Amino acid sequence: MEISDQNIVALLGANGAGKSTLLKAICGLLSIEDGLVTDGTIEFAGKRIENGDAETVVKMGLSLVPEGRLLFPHFTVKEHLLIGAHTVSNRSVVKKDLDNVYTRFPRLKHLQNNVSGYLSGGEQQMVVIGSAMMAHPKMLLLDEPSMGLSPLLVQEIFDILGDVNRDEGTPILLVEQNAKVALNLANYGYVLENGRIVLDGPADKLRANEDVKEFYLGLSEVGEKKSYRDVKHYRRRKRWLM
Repeated sequence: MEISDQNIVALLGANGAGKSTLLKAICGLLSIEDGLVTDGTIEFAGKRIENGDAETVVKMGLSLVPEGRLLFPHFTVKEHLLIGAHTVSNRSVVKKDLDNVYTRFPRLKHLQNNVSGYLSGGEQQMVVIGSAMMAHPKMLLLDEPSMGLSPLLVQEIFDILGDVNRDEGTPILLVEQNAKVALNLANYGYVLENGRIVLDGPADKLRANEDVKEFYLGLSEVGEKKSYRDVKHYRRRKRWLM
C-alpha cells in the first residue's frame, strides 16, 4: 500500500480481513497484544517504523482514531481534546487548534464542559476525531468511524473529514466496511482479504468494479440490491481470487 500526500485512501474488507491489525502495526500498538511485524516493512516520511513504539510514531505525526470511540468516560469534552495536544508545547497554538476543532465540530463547543461518557455515539466520534486533530497529524488514520452511527451523522462526519483533507492537506487512511461512503470520500482504495491486498485502484474505478459492487456495495450486475446471505460460494466467485 502507498498513501500519497493530501490523498484520502480507503481500505475495504470484511470482518477478520486484517484491517485493524494493519492500523495497529502502523501505529506501534501490536506489542500491547504481544504482536510483531515479522515480514515486510512500514515506512513513514522515509523512515522505517515497523515494530516501533506508539509514542515515537505519534511524535512523528501519525494520529489514530481507533475503532469503538475509546474515551475516558469521566473526562469532559475539552479535557479529551487537550489530551490530543500533549505533543504541542505552545499554549497559543493549542488554543488556536482548539478553536479550529470547535469550528469543525460546533456541537463540541456547546458540549465542551460535558462529561464524555454521557455523549451520544456521534458526539463521541467527533471528540475522538477532534482529539486526533489536536496533535497536528501529518497523517490521520481512522478505524471504522461510521460504526453504529446514523446515516446523517456518518455523512456529517465524512464531510468534515473531507474538509480537513482539502483545507489542511492532511492525508487520511480510512478503514471502513461501509464501502459506499468510503469510496465517495476517498481518491484511491484497496481491498484487503485474509491479510493481503487483492484489488486496488482509483475510487471511481472501484465503485464501478462488478465484484466491489456485488460484495461491498450490495449491488448485482443489473443494479438491484442483493443480500450477502443470498451470495453463495463467496470466495470462489470473486474474480480477483481466481
